[in-house]
Amino acid sequence: MGPPAALVLLVLPAIELVAGAGAGLRGKEAGVGPGRGRGEDKFSALQSVERALGPERELLRLLESYVRGEEARLRDLRRFYNKVLSLHEGSATPVGNPLLAYTLIKRLQSDWRNVVYSLEASENIRALKDGYVKVEQDLPAFEDLEGAARALMRLQDVYMLSVKGLAHGTFQRVTGSDVTDLYRPSQIFPLSADDCFHVGKVAYDMGDYYHAITWLEVAVSLFRGSYGEWNTEDEGSLEDALDYLAFAYFQAGNVSHALSLSREFLRYNPDNKRMARNILKYERLLAERSSMTGPEVAIKRPNVPHLQTRDTYEGLCQTLGSQPTHYQIPSLYCAYETNASPYLLLQPARKEVLHIEPYIVLYHDFVSDSEAQKIRGFAAPWLQRSVVASGEKQQQVEYRISKSAWLKDTVDPMLVSLDRRIAALTGLNVKPPYAEHLQVVNYGIGGHYEPHFDHATSPSSPLYRMNSGNRVATFMIYLSSVEAGGSTAFIYANFSVPVVKNAALFWWNLHRSGEGDGDTLHAGCPVLVGDKWGTLAERKAGQHEKDRYKVLLMKTAFSTC
Repeated sequence: MGPPAALVLLVLPAIELVAGAGAGLRGKEAGVGPGRGRGEDKFSALQSVERALGPERELLRLLESYVRGEEARLRDLRRFYNKVLSLHEGSATPVGNPLLAYTLIKRLQSDWRNVVYSLEASENIRALKDGYVKVEQDLPAFEDLEGAARALMRLQDVYMLSVKGLAHGTFQRVTGSDVTDLYRPSQIFPLSADDCFHVGKVAYDMGDYYHAITWLEVAVSLFRGSYGEWNTEDEGSLEDALDYLAFAYFQAGNVSHALSLSREFLRYNPDNKRMARNILKYERLLAERSSMTGPEVAIKRPNVPHLQTRDTYEGLCQTLGSQPTHYQIPSLYCAYETNASPYLLLQPARKEVLHIEPYIVLYHDFVSDSEAQKIRGFAAPWLQRSVVASGEKQQQVEYRISKSAWLKDTVDPMLVSLDRRIAALTGLNVKPPYAEHLQVVNYGIGGHYEPHFDHATSPSSPLYRMNSGNRVATFMIYLSSVEAGGSTAFIYANFSVPVVKNAALFWWNLHRSGEGDGDTLHAGCPVLVGDKWGTLAERKAGQHEKDRYKVLLMKTAFSTC
């Protein structure tokens, strides 16, 4: 089974370019196909992905039991084989011996039938299948596989990663002919040919032939290197990968390469009439094009209409939050901050001013390790897929991959203390309805949030509908560290902030006039490696906001650091 037939807009007889139709993907014949979603997805939060380890441990236990049973069964078969073989190894088997004659008749009438129709093998596999069915509802759905594959494509794009490097378990950035290590994992986890094939197939099914080609090229290369071998767990094969890749090249406008791959496919599967007909059509297309000028269409990364700042956004993400020239700017400084609050006199906050307009500061060690751990623990059972406002509705979107939970300060006294600390440092009233409840976010595989504003920019926003005011400021706490990626990028301010565990990032969303500050456009860069947790405390505008602005502008620094 393969993807559905595609409509090819050419003035030619119908071209049978249904990838996978002649190859026969493994597992499908038995009805093992893409499953329907089982409740909450797993790929959008690392917390959910980590929970999937439990069912796999149970499957490992079941498989170990199955293998032990099969090993015992095979040892017994080897014993029977050796026993019968020993009777045939002599120059002549003395069937004149009535005992041997009897055992020969018995073996052929009874023993061999018992061996061939043994129920032991069926019982072993039935136990494995029954165990699988029990945990099946806790396993990732097909939508999770799609989401995880799209995450790898996202990382490939944003960080300019080599797909060949990813297949070998490394994170290498490719710029022209230069290849540099972006991140070196302590342990290498390479991808198999079938792993790469699935990523390419997901892209193919989305009509994204740019990514389909990059991943299927690597899959074909790996399948070629292991041709003739077969892994039980694999679904694809070299023929499958060639089939999809040929059609992807055709759809991308590269007919000559589609022809070359189709011819290679036919070497492995010479009886495939569909592919033979496709080759004839490709040859006819190329013959007609030879009289036309111009090269074949170059394969380009698909454009994203809603992301006009893509190049700036990705460039900032690629710095991984490094700001090598910030020390040269005199207006940026470090200080011990009390904001004239008695609450902070004995333990002032360690403030680092990152940017002036818009005003963005980082408060180091704002929470302790134990506080961060408790907040993550409170939120974990309540995490749900993050949504964004779309007109008057809220919906899940591909440009925000994470799960969120909202915590009231009644959950634990520690959250009351945290609110008090935020209020003392910012001068803001962080109690509802003047502020939203604490939002805790856990990012997923390649989790990100593309450039956006925290304040509402449209009168139809739910914020206005609830008469709660716009979001004046954002106070974001990093509850974990990551090994690479996950920076907060300010697009128009042109800098990014790395994930600093236990630190808090603060900025104003609105001008003193109440108008939104367009320079606060920011993004959560995709997490390359690691588990990113954060909290958002967002203050809303209400009555007498001018007075609160005056309070906030009274800032006192005791000493520089």
